[in-house]
Amino acid sequence: METRILSDVLGIEVTGFNASQPLSATDKARILELFLKHHLIVVRDQNLSTEQQAVFSENFGVLEGHILRQHDGKIATPVHRLTNLGPDGKPTNKPIPVANYFWHTDKSYYEVPSLTTLLHAIEIPPTGGDTQFANMHLAYDALTAERQSELADLKVEHSWKASRRNAGEEPATEEEMRARPAVSHPLVRSHPETARKSLYMGIHTSHILGKPEAKGRAFLDELTAHATQPEFIYTHEWRPGDLVLWDNRSLLHQAVANFGMAEHRRVLHRTVVRGTKPF
Repeated sequence: METRILSDVLGIEVTGFNASQPLSATDKARILELFLKHHLIVVRDQNLSTEQQAVFSENFGVLEGHILRQHDGKIATPVHRLTNLGPDGKPTNKPIPVANYFWHTDKSYYEVPSLTTLLHAIEIPPTGGDTQFANMHLAYDALTAERQSELADLKVEHSWKASRRNAGEEPATEEEMRARPAVSHPLVRSHPETARKSLYMGIHTSHILGKPEAKGRAFLDELTAHATQPEFIYTHEWRPGDLVLWDNRSLLHQAVANFGMAEHRRVLHRTVVRGTKPF
């Protein structure tokens, strides 16, 4: 296993490693060490079946179920495709879900949000189709002590309903809202393993509890703009075979529509591992 730092902000590349094989205790400890230190790992040159991706993902915890529905109306399986392909299998300008193209942290609308997400690049456009990641620890650290104190006790409502509304998608159904009712999480959360503080927000949020909704929404938008400045961002340029895993407790991310979405195929296999309740 060889490593290379990808940026000063976050991210490390791993080569000479085969994620389709069982992890030794030594390799697992090394991967977890890199994960906590760099928040994102890019494992190059992987050729994983969906079953092999599921097995590798389970080294980090329990795989999550989903509320997301595919084009055929079926709920996404634990290993599912993120793609710009339409029901006819051809590229389209309507990816599922649209919210992926806004800053977010996965499943923050769950009472117990995700720990890590793993994406395996199956088909990548010839150029573009990047994913950006923003370091929420650095964004928090860059705030003044006065602003940090102001944020310390604030809680934010997250919901599937708000996510779909904010992204301009069709409204959540009554069934979806019953399955995933609104939850609240601290705006500033502490990492359960490193104790570092970070900002916790994104497209899945509605408003700040105890503040007028419009005012709270504007405050969140302002904070997101601060947290996604270039100095906090690493942009991942995908290669076929990349397996990327990141810490949803530390990062926001968004897909970037910087390619001919209606011309080129972009297919990644996704798994999500359950985390712990933010505090």
